[in-house]
Amino acid sequence: MKVHVKNIKTYSYHGCLDEEGVIGSDYRVDVEVDVKNKLAQQTDDLSQTVDYSAVTKIVVEEMGIRSKLIETVSARIIRRIHNECEHVYSVVVAVTKINPPIDGDVETVCVVLSSSDI
Repeated sequence: MKVHVKNIKTYSYHGCLDEEGVIGSDYRVDVEVDVKNKLAQQTDDLSQTVDYSAVTKIVVEEMGIRSKLIETVSARIIRRIHNECEHVYSVVVAVTKINPPIDGDVETVCVVLSSSDI
């Protein structure tokens, strides 16, 4: 079973440029959690699955901590989900920077990390 939390929107201050730490940018985060416990389907009990509000809270908190690389933020999110949520088998996180400050007409850049990457 998988739990998907999609399109978590934040305004964050990640980037290698000093101005990104001051100005900030819009971000979108998508999380996929592979749940190892299948009892929620039978018990209708939240404690038997991954609480998507807890996942969202972790994402918002970690996106609030400035990093130069969105790879770093993605890895922090994965570690916290593993450490703080029960029944997690694996996690995939996609952090998307909207309108990145790079040369050219680029709508977004995205980093996708999974538990096996860290």
